[in-house]
Amino acid sequence: MFERNAIIASSAGLHARPAAIFAEAAGAIDIEVTIALASDAAEDAMDASSILSLMSLGAGPGEVVVLRAEGPGAEAALASLALILETDHDAA
Repeated sequence: MFERNAIIASSAGLHARPAAIFAEAAGAIDIEVTIALASDAAEDAMDASSILSLMSLGAGPGEVVVLRAEGPGAEAALASLALILETDHDAA
């Protein structure tokens, strides 16, 4: 199991637009990826490809989330997904 922390960079947090971008990218990966707030237990992790799960996570700007995945290409997949979260999609 690979694990990667990411800091939410969008100034309004993981709201509709960045959540949609992230969910689409997570859904395009052939392995299951989960996401949780760093302060939550691992068993509370949610499906990273579900926009509803992402919105209910309530991750605000500067919060740390944990991405987890297992399987071939998991480490690279988590790196690319972390980059999406660490980009401010609200910047003009």
